[in-house]
Amino acid sequence: MPIPQLTLYRRDRRSRALITLAGEIDLTTERVVRESLGQCLRDGIRTIDVDLTAVTFCDVTGLNAFLDASRATAVAGGSLRLHHSPPALARIIALTGSSILLHGNLPPRPSPQPLTPGAPSRGLTRAPRMIPATGN
Repeated sequence: MPIPQLTLYRRDRRSRALITLAGEIDLTTERVVRESLGQCLRDGIRTIDVDLTAVTFCDVTGLNAFLDASRATAVAGGSLRLHHSPPALARIIALTGSSILLHGNLPPRPSPQPLTPGAPSRGLTRAPRMIPATGN
């Protein structure tokens, strides 16, 4: 079984850093992510953008690393934002409701449909009446 690989590039501009990751983020590589994001804070970086375009896989250990770094960055008065999350990570972020912490904004909500007179209501309706089954 091949060992997952993760490549990390960091580019700084004053108090802002762009971290570009490529490869897989899982139990064997998440420490690299944690260390690099922690080093940004130790170096005085307060705005961290993480480009995940070339990440092929990221599991919940990667998500935890990003959430911990986001919290530490916020405590230091900064922000951490993920960009171009791979589908599996985007799904985990949506399921856990952590988009506001990692993307800086809420996912778009569908706009409510206006009610028009005479149109059927799409709101709350009466629950169907339960009829007990009879055994034969």
